[in-house]
Amino acid sequence: MSSKTPSSGLTLQGKVSIVSGSSRGIGASLALELARRGAKVTIVYTSPKSEALAKDLVAKIASLENGSQSITVQADLSKVDAGEKIVAATLGAFGNQIDILVNNAGVMFDKSIHDSTAEDYAAIFDVNVRGPLLLVKAVVPHLKAPGRIINISSVGARCGFERMALYSASKAALEGMTRGLAAELGGDGTTVNAVEPGPTESDMLDDVPKEIVELQLKTTPVQHRHGTGNDIAQVVAFLASEESRWISGQTISASGGYLML
Repeated sequence: MSSKTPSSGLTLQGKVSIVSGSSRGIGASLALELARRGAKVTIVYTSPKSEALAKDLVAKIASLENGSQSITVQADLSKVDAGEKIVAATLGAFGNQIDILVNNAGVMFDKSIHDSTAEDYAAIFDVNVRGPLLLVKAVVPHLKAPGRIINISSVGARCGFERMALYSASKAALEGMTRGLAAELGGDGTTVNAVEPGPTESDMLDDVPKEIVELQLKTTPVQHRHGTGNDIAQVVAFLASEESRWISGQTISASGGYLML
């Protein structure tokens, strides 16, 4: 989608945001939509191979010419110091406050219980659960009230799929964390919510077993299609806005009706 696509106005003008896992796929769409609405965005990527994609996204955001800005940070969310590194770079670029955090970085897992190991458990939970937790911890001292925290979960948190027990468990844990943080951080108006995409066009979709994707499409009421990054971005941008102020501790299924909560 072109960076010139009209947005819903500059509803996030001057806000400072962090989007993890945002060099490609859903994360890139999230970062671009926040920028379309005027936000400054820290684009976080993990692999050096993603650096070029992250820089391309910075160029797209610059081309908006609406006051938004962006920087890139390479950080591995499986490392305990990643959150502090991301926050330090954000504050250095945009000043002493952060308004919006989107925890999008995550890893897929497709292995039977017979083949799963303790090392597999650590690898997926370090990124999908501990990573968001420590990034929130690093952000909170700088979060300007009322802040917005949005965690990207998956329909896998509520549905059972073969060979994906560890992935589902990690995303269910992220939703439990969302509710706990919403209770803990809401006193100043900060909201914490989760968004559950269904099958969505992205590199990660290629890692989902074909039979699962086909079944999901057949049972997705809205147009029987994959979601797009922009479909998810519109939901996240709303949750990042003032208009969502009375929604917290919720999980929103952004899946075309595949999963109806």
